[in-house]
Amino acid sequence: MIRRERWTTVVTLGLLQVFVIVAGVHVVTNDVNLGALTSPPRPAPPAEPPFVPVKTAGPVLAAGGNGPLPVKGTLAGRLTDALGDPALGDSVGAVVVDASTGAVLYGSRADIGITPASTTKLVTSVSALASLGPDERLATKVVGGPAKNAIVLVGGGDPTLLGPKAPKSPPYPRQASLAQLAQRTAKELKAAGVAKVSLGYDDSLFTGPRTAPGWKPGYIPEGSVAPVTALAIDEGRSAPESRARVADPPRTAALAFARLLKRYGVTASPSVKRVKASKEARELARVESAPVYALVERALTTSDNDLSEALARHVAIKEGRPASFAGVAQAVPAVLARLKAAKGVSVHDGSGLSTKNRISPAGLARLLGVAASPDNPHLHGVVSGMPVAGFSGTLGGRFAKKDSEPGVGLVRAKTGTLNGVNTLAGLVTTTDGRLVAFAFMADDVPAGWGKAEAALDRLAAIVSRCGC
Repeated sequence: MIRRERWTTVVTLGLLQVFVIVAGVHVVTNDVNLGALTSPPRPAPPAEPPFVPVKTAGPVLAAGGNGPLPVKGTLAGRLTDALGDPALGDSVGAVVVDASTGAVLYGSRADIGITPASTTKLVTSVSALASLGPDERLATKVVGGPAKNAIVLVGGGDPTLLGPKAPKSPPYPRQASLAQLAQRTAKELKAAGVAKVSLGYDDSLFTGPRTAPGWKPGYIPEGSVAPVTALAIDEGRSAPESRARVADPPRTAALAFARLLKRYGVTASPSVKRVKASKEARELARVESAPVYALVERALTTSDNDLSEALARHVAIKEGRPASFAGVAQAVPAVLARLKAAKGVSVHDGSGLSTKNRISPAGLARLLGVAASPDNPHLHGVVSGMPVAGFSGTLGGRFAKKDSEPGVGLVRAKTGTLNGVNTLAGLVTTTDGRLVAFAFMADDVPAGWGKAEAALDRLAAIVSRCGC
């Protein structure tokens, strides 16, 4: 029996050695990227609502890029007919370009600036990744105050900071927590023998007005966005899963922090004041957001207005401009100019809520080509963040009609919606295996819920089918 067990062991080890040798040969001969295998794993993707794919759905974002270009004449004929859909109105711009070369495959009013709505977030996201870098994190800190036993909560411009009440299903990516910051602060204070403090808060990282030029008065009351501040919890919401926004996000966050300190054994004075922390103040504790690439993915997948505004402010800071809407309008074009993608882009906010923004279809498509380029791996969070037709984010419930079903799982794009405005811009691999970028934009859309969206979906599906 013992001899048989030894023989089994020897045979097993021999087979393992053969496997290792074969695997090694495969790695060498097939140019396997070992760095990708050994690098730290990225956070898990966001949970998505249930989806039943249609029968015509193809593989999600089939690999491509080296196939033949679509035939221009055939593509033009199909798109021109679809662009005449009355649901899109009379002010429509469209473009399809080869993602690799930038060659224009189809264009109609492609260089005319059109109100982009939330496709502005593509501009913000590219700028954030290019300026800040994909691995940068946003820090919320507690530092010592000007007097004995005084501390200051310092906002770092992270609107995803979780408040005391965690949501039932926290969204991707994992968020920093005010409770964790309070726990770390209390631990540091108690180690120094301090059990009672005076608390101030500093939200001075962002400057200027809290609402942008071109924002409608109803945006904040209806819950579309919070006042833009450097210190907020739960994106300025009254509760994590509520649309309602608080009037003063920084003070609300500071009061919540005081209550959390008490939970961990440190009492804060009843009066919580807005102060300016000293640059030389000793840091007691900090928490950090997810990396920028993951924040970009969240901003694009869910069309997160608050996060997009924060990212735009951080771009302004990084570029040496004022951390205001005016600074954003200066900083973003400067970043895009370095990427040779500034033409046709004029923005006044980061979310696309401003009716003053103007972006041409060609400008958006050019930007997507830059983001998808193998030469710009640091920008690829834009591609992975865009919703997938029929599967995720703001496209999860779209591409459901017969004439748009062929785009399910193949089109990856950002939506844009305001009153009278509907836009769609993204990437798709054609049936012949060519990666192309497209932008379809309409800013004089007649009333009729869902009709313009369906027309845009049809246009993207035509591009996806176009081996022509």
